[in-house]
Amino acid sequence: MEPFPHVYHAGAKGGVDGLVRLTSPGVPDLDSAGPKAFGGPGDQWSPETMLVAASADCFILTFRAVAAANKFDWQDLEVEASGTLEKVEREIRFSHIDLKVRLVVPNEALVERALRLLEKSEKHCLISSSLRCETKLDAEVRVAGSAAA
Repeated sequence: MEPFPHVYHAGAKGGVDGLVRLTSPGVPDLDSAGPKAFGGPGDQWSPETMLVAASADCFILTFRAVAAANKFDWQDLEVEASGTLEKVEREIRFSHIDLKVRLVVPNEALVERALRLLEKSEKHCLISSSLRCETKLDAEVRVAGSAAA
């Protein structure tokens, strides 16, 4: 890892209506629009869905780092995230983001340790640590080859 501080750059360009073009050096451009709840088309990424997706994405990347640092053997991780936007103290903001996490491990002996590392990952995820809203973790660990995995 590079020494801190890390600086990230992104830009946005849009007109009176239509899509907003998001840019960042070295990556493909991305179009976005307001969500359907705010009168947008509902068929594009929105700032709201990108924020929720960033929480899920960051959780997986953080777990990878935590698992590697702890020499933990795992097979697959899936995160479903949902963010609740509401009026909180007279301002509209995300009140919480729920992460439903399903981790597959090779054997039963790893389940308890997996849960501890998932909780550690939630605490160290830089996106959720940077948000004002609460992030809730609902973790499930499955053993590879079992009927539930």
